[in-house]
Amino acid sequence: MRAWSESRTPSDLADEQWALIEPMITAWKQDRVARSATGDPGSCDLREVVNAIFYQNRTGCQWRYLPHDLPAWSAVFYYFGLWRQDGLDQRIQELLRCQVRE
Repeated sequence: MRAWSESRTPSDLADEQWALIEPMITAWKQDRVARSATGDPGSCDLREVVNAIFYQNRTGCQWRYLPHDLPAWSAVFYYFGLWRQDGLDQRIQELLRCQVRE
């Protein structure tokens, strides 16, 4: 995993951007863990997962070609699928749309 000061890409979230969506992602994660059979929260850095999704979206690369300093492509794809299934991606998009319009 990379430190915040190294290997940043133009698609990475700025601290201010992460501050907007982090509460929604944290709440989603807490709800998901509470409903899971094991209660295991996992070890993925969700900010880095979001950065990887943005990188893939911006560059159009295949999931397996995500840079190695981001989380494993399979973990990123897993969260991408869960967030779409649970509607979190749409809630985040709506939040950001409202922010832009203010």
